Amino acid sequence: MLEESPARAAQAILLAAGEGVLEAQALLGQILLDGHGIAQDQPLALRWFEIAAGQGHLMARNMLGRCHEHGWGCVADAAVAARHYRVAADAGLDWAMYNLANLLATGRGVVIDHLQAMTLYQRAAEAGHAKSMNLLGRYLEEGQVCPANPSAARDWYRRSAEGGDFRGQFSHAAVLAAEGRVNDALVWLEKALAVGNLNFLRVASVSLLNAQHPQIRAMAGAYKLRLADLTGL
Repeated sequence: MLEESPARAAQAILLAAGEGVLEAQALLGQILLDGHGIAQDQPLALRWFEIAAGQGHLMARNMLGRCHEHGWGCVADAAVAARHYRVAADAGLDWAMYNLANLLATGRGVVIDHLQAMTLYQRAAEAGHAKSMNLLGRYLEEGQVCPANPSAARDWYRRSAEGGDFRGQFSHAAVLAAEGRVNDALVWLEKALAVGNLNFLRVASVSLLNAQHPQIRAMAGAYKLRLADLTGL
C-alpha cells in the first residue's frame, strides 16, 4: 500500500502510530525522514524514533543513531550516535553492529578500535549483513588486526556480492580479475555499476583506470557515464 498510494498509507501509519502500534511508530519516523507520502519533517521523525526506541524497537534505536550521526532533525553528534548504535548492537541488530563498527573504524565519536570494529562486522556478517561481509573481508585480506587470511577474505567478498552489496560486488570482481576470470569479473562490475551510490562510483571509476586488464579498465568509462547521469554533470 505504501508504494501504490504513499499518501493514503502514510495516513494509516500515522493513525496506527497515534494509537500506540510500535511498528507503526518506527515506520512513521522513517517516512517522515524520507518525506514519502507525507511532508518531510526530520525533527518529528526523530521524535517518533525516540518514542519507538523507548519501547524497545531496535531499528528505531538504530535510526536514532543515524539521525544523531548525520544531523537529521538535531545537531550532529557522533558520540550520541555511537551510544544508540551500541544499545541496538548489544541487543543483536545487525545494522547497528555495522553502523557502530563504522564509527569505531574511523574514530568518529569514539576512540578508534579496529579490533572491536572487526568483531562487530563479523557478528553482523554471520547474521547475514552483506555490507559487513565486505568489510570483514577487507580486514581479513589486509591482516591489520588479525592474521591475514586471503582465502577467507575471498569467501566473504563473494558472499557480500551475492547478498547484493555493491562494494562487495566490486571487491569480488577484483578477486576474479586477479585470478584471470575477466568475464566473470565484468558481470559483477556491471551489477555494482547498476546499484552503486555516487561516492562509490567516483572512487571506483578512478580505481578501474589502474586495472591490469584492458576490459576491466574500459569499465571506468561506463562508471563515469553513470556518475554523470546521476549528477547531471
